[in-house]
Amino acid sequence: MTEFLGSVWWMIVSLGLLVTIHEFGHYWVARRCGVKVLRFSVGFGKPLWSRRDRHGTEFAIAAIPLGGYVKMLDEREVEVHPHERGQAFNHKTVWQRIAVVAAGPLANLLLCMLLLWAMFVIGKQDYSATVGRATGMAQAAGLQGGERILSVDGRSVATVGEASMALTAAAMDRHDVTLQVVDAQERQHQRVLPLSQLPAGFDERRVAPLAGVNWQFWLQPALVDRLVDDSAVRGVLQPGDLIVAVDGERIDAADQVYPAVQALGKRGGAGMIDVLRGGERLALEVTPRQGLDGNRQPIWQLGIGFSESHAPAYDTVLKYGAFAAVPVAIRETGRMAADSLGMMRRIVTGSASLQNVSGPVTIARVANVSAQRGLDWFLQFLALLSLSLCIINLLPIPVLDGGHLLYYLIELVKGSPLSERAMAAGQFVGLALLAGLMGLAFYNDILGLVTR
Repeated sequence: MTEFLGSVWWMIVSLGLLVTIHEFGHYWVARRCGVKVLRFSVGFGKPLWSRRDRHGTEFAIAAIPLGGYVKMLDEREVEVHPHERGQAFNHKTVWQRIAVVAAGPLANLLLCMLLLWAMFVIGKQDYSATVGRATGMAQAAGLQGGERILSVDGRSVATVGEASMALTAAAMDRHDVTLQVVDAQERQHQRVLPLSQLPAGFDERRVAPLAGVNWQFWLQPALVDRLVDDSAVRGVLQPGDLIVAVDGERIDAADQVYPAVQALGKRGGAGMIDVLRGGERLALEVTPRQGLDGNRQPIWQLGIGFSESHAPAYDTVLKYGAFAAVPVAIRETGRMAADSLGMMRRIVTGSASLQNVSGPVTIARVANVSAQRGLDWFLQFLALLSLSLCIINLLPIPVLDGGHLLYYLIELVKGSPLSERAMAAGQFVGLALLAGLMGLAFYNDILGLVTR
């Protein structure tokens, strides 16, 4: 219940803020162009609070906090007194109407940059693109645990998120990628990851693990948490020891210890376990004992337990000064826009699954998770959502800002506005497309809840 309420709350906060900024863009430019604004509403439905300014604009906060709107004086919607016709939206030049309509998405774009700037000034904590373990395809390509990915096909990456996005895009396009990596000794190498060999219908949300790339922060360290009474290693290992090797076999995570101990036991004798203790590496001799598992099958045991919870610490902080953060925020906005547009292109062409279309349920869940992670993560989420609102509103679909811009561009070319009949038909098509898109988003949301 707490997660549900938190998700609802942060979705309302997120959409309320971003939609308000979007509508303020329309409002501000409309006023600069001499258009009379009748109402600026945050939310829909019955106003809970309202006041009117000296220009006659009513500012309202409505009962349904999932959106907002700006209502302008327009002869196509209300009767306009002759002395106010010059302030009506439909009496403005086509360039002024374009400016008013484009101002909403532009406001969201500028907000995205501002939010990213604030995130970089505060400092974005994240995980580096360090490989914890390489298996399968990645291992065959020469990738090794401990190597950090610097670039994917020449595109620099600093975090797991950036690397994962680049790998996913390449996998969707069915082409191999060249990875520039650096190992623990700061030596650089190139690895070619043959993502084109991934099977058809692969899960696009799991490209990295399917390719055998297991990020370091995923792996639970083999940190000894407890010793069983009368265990085989009592007096040898201690709680707090980090196991790094079992009889010469490297250990990168807790789940590698069990098979290594079984192999050691089958060899029938004592072996060496390397641990880190107090910053010092120790080689300790141990002899596993044979016991029974839950199915009464014989297994080899050391008698140790690892912590069941694992909250890895961030190992990367992207932080810049106030001036240095400006170009970084602009570049990051461009990168996010290119990734978003690329994903949309792949969905339209069929190279990406329709499961990538998400709706309000997913937005609410991500908003809550981001807010729990900290202000830096929440700012990044808001920036991405603001950019998404900008891009979606610019799509040439009637009823969206992009559809109105399309009408005005046609008007510029033909020298006269589209007929009321043509615009009505466009509105009908736009509503149908929007309804289908929303239906798909809700379906994916529900599917995601069922398969969690």
